[in-house]
Amino acid sequence: MPTADRMRFLQMAVILAGVLVVGQARSVSAWPDGVPAAKGDKTENVPRYTTRKDHDPNGIGKFYMGREIAHVMGYLGAPWLERASREREERLSLMVKSLKLKPGMTVADIGAGSGVISFLMSDQVGKKGKVLAVDIQDEMLARLKKRAKARGITNVVPHKGTTKSPKLKPGTIDLAILVDVYHEFDFPYEMTLELAKSLKPGGRIVLVEYRMEDQTVPIKLVHKMTQAQAKRELSQPAFGLKWKETIGILPWQHVIVFEKSAKRKRPPARKTQK
Repeated sequence: MPTADRMRFLQMAVILAGVLVVGQARSVSAWPDGVPAAKGDKTENVPRYTTRKDHDPNGIGKFYMGREIAHVMGYLGAPWLERASREREERLSLMVKSLKLKPGMTVADIGAGSGVISFLMSDQVGKKGKVLAVDIQDEMLARLKKRAKARGITNVVPHKGTTKSPKLKPGTIDLAILVDVYHEFDFPYEMTLELAKSLKPGGRIVLVEYRMEDQTVPIKLVHKMTQAQAKRELSQPAFGLKWKETIGILPWQHVIVFEKSAKRKRPPARKTQK
């Protein structure tokens, strides 16, 4: 094997070792530690994020609401995202169908990677719709752009975000989907706040996360989430989101749907009789 190919192979092995279960992963708490307190609460000054020296080696040692944040999959992991077996393992087409997207919608694929999910959604929103494929890695966005061009897909738009914001215009998004991504956010509170702002009234945020409740799912612990933990994190009052449903159709993952409250129209003022 040539030296360059050997290096790429070793890099890929390291990436996959950080996601797939190899042996027994260390247990990680999914419950309160450094939880943001409500205003006026005695624990109001508890920090939003905490760090620990003793932590799961597959995590970054930073904790949010008791959950350790996982390492991000880098652009060298793109071939794993594009693997042929992924449709059989994760039923991506069924997942996209369950979202009930409509032609003309504007959808954001957060942590889009090389565009696997974005391309599936592009057919659903049609030519009048748009998929904003958001990622923080230039290499991923370049790969996505190249793959979209090769497929003749014109309604998927690469979009550069940051670790704290997807950089989306407020009130413009019908649905934002995060497939196996949220648990890797360095700043989940800030990202969720910005995502909520980007939604139209009645817009949805969808988390697709490996089920921590199911020990048979062959993914390391910090790359999983319980449904209860997801609800705790995204139902904070600052976001204005409400859990709508959990779609239980996938072999390994939760599809957890949150909705932004629709603005209610004020009733017309009653005329007073003189």
